[in-house]
Amino acid sequence: MDTLQNMRVFSRVVEAGSFTAAAQHLNTTTAYASRAVSDLEAHLRTRLLNRTTRRIALTEAGERYLQRCEQILAYVDQAEAEASDAHARPSGRLKVHAMTSFGQHYVVPAVGGYQQLYPDVQVELTLAQRMPDLLDEGYDVALALAQSLPDSGLVSQRLGSVFSITCASPAYLERKGVPQTPTDLRDHDCLRMLTPMFPTDEWMFNGPNGQETVVLGPATFQVNVAEAKAVAVREGMGIGLLPIYSAIAGLRSGELVWVLPEYTAQDMNLYAIYASRQYLDAKIRTWVEYLRDGLPATLANDQAELRKFART
Repeated sequence: MDTLQNMRVFSRVVEAGSFTAAAQHLNTTTAYASRAVSDLEAHLRTRLLNRTTRRIALTEAGERYLQRCEQILAYVDQAEAEASDAHARPSGRLKVHAMTSFGQHYVVPAVGGYQQLYPDVQVELTLAQRMPDLLDEGYDVALALAQSLPDSGLVSQRLGSVFSITCASPAYLERKGVPQTPTDLRDHDCLRMLTPMFPTDEWMFNGPNGQETVVLGPATFQVNVAEAKAVAVREGMGIGLLPIYSAIAGLRSGELVWVLPEYTAQDMNLYAIYASRQYLDAKIRTWVEYLRDGLPATLANDQAELRKFART
């Protein structure tokens, strides 16, 4: 009996949900697939699948055995891939997830540079204001902004840090005056960012006196995307905390002014997150390496340029 091959058939039957579908995928007959599973059961002296004419279901022993089979088959596949050098050249589809505004400013340009090096990789980028479930949703890499990450069993690499600054339009400051301290913000129209990471009615600043928290009054405007908030600030609707990457274009053009330049807020780390694997697909490995080699310097350059726009 070819135990390894029978394990493959058993795993495929469970995945496909029927012997017929598994046989079609394996380019064999339904009878062969059924016999392979029966041979496994006879060898183990244990029923792995409960069968009816319409469906199959794993037994408790079958669930435990399936987990071991998948581990064994994964190791075999990895060994074969290494031996044949199949994973030496990045290729295929790379599914990436990133926060919306951060992704627009940094990830899209990074994809362009990466694909110049690895043209056989097709990148599918999703931008959304949430952290996905990598395994359930099938993403290869997620780029997350967070103060810290929970223990999830996934692999993470820190790529740098970002923070937000207090910005307003020149017209707004002419009309309402320039705040000199974080406490002065209580007398201003403060535009809010709807995010689960920070409370909307409290802004926490890091400055000369350490950490300061300002409790704000009722919000006149709230939005969940930093780019939309930047537009509202440029339109003179109020003062807003903007991530550097959303603020810097407006600072360069003069449409935005950095107020309270001695203070930063909402400091976060940037992480590349991917599934924990002993053998990493080449496209995932090279993408993470590309980000690790380039993004920290890009973030640092933007932060260094920021000092030119300080208003005292």
